[in-house]
Amino acid sequence: MTEQKIPKPVEAVPAAEASAAKPPEKPVEAVPVAVAPVAKPPEKPVEAVPAAKTSGNKILLFGNWDLGGVAVNDLGLKRYVNISPVVVPRSGGRYGTIQIQKDKINVVERFINRLMVPGHRGKKHKYTSGRCTASTNAIYLAVKEAFGIIEKKTKKNPVQVMVDAIENAAFLEEIASYRLGGIIARQSVIVSPQRRLDLALRYLTQGIYHSGFGKKGSLARNIAEELIAAAGKDPKSHAIRERNRIEKEAEGAR
Repeated sequence: MTEQKIPKPVEAVPAAEASAAKPPEKPVEAVPVAVAPVAKPPEKPVEAVPAAKTSGNKILLFGNWDLGGVAVNDLGLKRYVNISPVVVPRSGGRYGTIQIQKDKINVVERFINRLMVPGHRGKKHKYTSGRCTASTNAIYLAVKEAFGIIEKKTKKNPVQVMVDAIENAAFLEEIASYRLGGIIARQSVIVSPQRRLDLALRYLTQGIYHSGFGKKGSLARNIAEELIAAAGKDPKSHAIRERNRIEKEAEGAR
């Protein structure tokens, strides 16, 4: 039989001897890392939002012109020429569906709207028929620029110049045709105040477009020239020529 070897028991090493056998480990010291400061971008100064231009407690049209000093001298048109204070002459069609409330729309807005659709002249549709203009914003900026030109040339409030042009272009009489037996008779009639304003705006805008047709020039310059000529009763104005022609025909049909 083979002899079985019995393993010898392992003797335990005292703790003191074990600690003496291995030297204690030194703690690793953290090396400080120099961190460069992050440069912050310079802060932009906050721009103040420009407030609407006012003259005391008055509202200025386009931020430049006061409507408080504008006067309507024609008593027939005084009720229908609306010059109420407004900064941006745009009501968004609030009164567009009601015919009798056109007098509640500012006259500058009515002028801008009429520039959008000047209409045709008589039976001729070649030059100004239907919507022949640009966007509302383009007409708005053109009228604003034209008012600046008028102010430089006349040294007056451009809204007052426009009101004077409307008064001079609004005729008092026109021709009404009616059938009398087998013929068409013509009779002189008095024009209502609302129609006087409507026709004055029509002939002013038609004159603006006809004067600039086929010529180099801006719409703002044509607007300024037509309004200045009409305000001074100059025959160069298309609206003044139309008033003289229609009233002369009406005088002969009395």
